[in-house]
Amino acid sequence: MTTRMTPAEAWSALKDGNNRFVAGEMLHPSQGVDRRAEVTQSQHPFAVLFGCSDSRVAAEIIFDRGLGDLFVVRTAGHVLDTTVIGSIEYGVEVLGTPLVVVLGHDSCGAVAAATSALNDGTLPPGFVRAVVDRVIPSVVGLTRRGEGAESLDAATLGHEHVKHTVRMLQGYSVSLADAVEQGRCAIIGLEYTLTDGRVRVAEVVGDVGEL
Repeated sequence: MTTRMTPAEAWSALKDGNNRFVAGEMLHPSQGVDRRAEVTQSQHPFAVLFGCSDSRVAAEIIFDRGLGDLFVVRTAGHVLDTTVIGSIEYGVEVLGTPLVVVLGHDSCGAVAAATSALNDGTLPPGFVRAVVDRVIPSVVGLTRRGEGAESLDAATLGHEHVKHTVRMLQGYSVSLADAVEQGRCAIIGLEYTLTDGRVRVAEVVGDVGEL
C-alpha cells in the first residue's frame, strides 16, 4: 500500500486488519517476495504505530499488515522521550504518514510498576526506574481528581496512560499539532486486549472518521 491516505482511510485500514486478526481470517498482505522487492528503494507507511515493547503486542500481526505498511516505534509502557517524539515526527513530516497510533494494552508491567511505586514506594532496579518515572504522571492525573491510586484497577490506569500519551504528543510536538490542525494527520489512542486481540478507542485528536 503506497498511495497517500487520509487519516480516516488509514484508521479504516487498521480497523479492518484488526477485525481480520480477531476473527482468525488474516490475509497477510504486503508479506510476499514482490512486496519485499517493492519497498527496497523507499517506504510509504500509512500509519505511525507507537506502542509498548511487550512481546505479545506485535503491531503488524494484530493489524494484519506487512512490510512497509507501518512505521513502528516501541518502548516499554509506550513512554515518551525526545528521541521517540523525533521518530514519530519523522514518520509524519518526512514519510508523510496521515495517522499516529498510540497503542496500549492490558496487563502492562510498566503501568503496574508505576502503581506500586505510588502505593508503597516500591521501585524497580536500574534504568527500569526511568520507564516507571515516565508512566507516573499519567497515574498522578487520576489521584489529583480525588481517586486514590490504591483504589484504581490496572485497566483504569492503563486507559488513562494511553489518553495521557496522546495528549502529550499533541502538546509537546509543534510539528504534530500543526499536522493535526491542517488535517494532514490525526492521533488516535487504542487499547489492546490480550485475551480477544481486539483494539478499542481511548482517545482521538483530529478527524479519523467513524470510530
